[in-house]
Amino acid sequence: MSKRYDSHKAWYAIHTYSGYEEKVAESIRQRAESLDMKDKIFQTLVPKEKMIEVKNGKRKVVEKRIFQGYVLVEMKMSEDAWYIVRNTPSVTGFVGTGTEPTPVSDEEIEKIMKRMGREEPKHKIDYAEGEVVNIVDGPFKGFDGSISEIDAAKGKLKVLVNMFGRETPVELDALQVKKV
Repeated sequence: MSKRYDSHKAWYAIHTYSGYEEKVAESIRQRAESLDMKDKIFQTLVPKEKMIEVKNGKRKVVEKRIFQGYVLVEMKMSEDAWYIVRNTPSVTGFVGTGTEPTPVSDEEIEKIMKRMGREEPKHKIDYAEGEVVNIVDGPFKGFDGSISEIDAAKGKLKVLVNMFGRETPVELDALQVKKV
């Protein structure tokens, strides 16, 4: 059975063991260099985005992998390039139909690159709409309320607080509340 190889440069998704993405990307880079394949294997990429996590009341910017267990490789598909990537330790295979690796579309790569290049980190908010929270800071400290809206981009929550028998919407920072 002969494989059809595309001599055009394209991005391919490789499935790896989760947690080994960086190691696989580095291994492919090193193998391409040492086996003189820089003309067929161009670059590897572990798609990541910046997120803001709130732990112990402190904000921290962390990088999270967008796709757990995947590495993107820009390459010209050929028998030897396929063999080098496929036989890199911790690689379980190419993403594609059957035995044929399928290139990732340019639109998809563009979306991934945009998501990676975003300067504004997203807030990681571990709350859901309708969830009851306790306000731990600000003028409404001590009140309980239910979340009516979540703005992950700004890290803000709209909480409905019961005051004088009426529900009043209060906009709070995610750091100002805790789960009940």
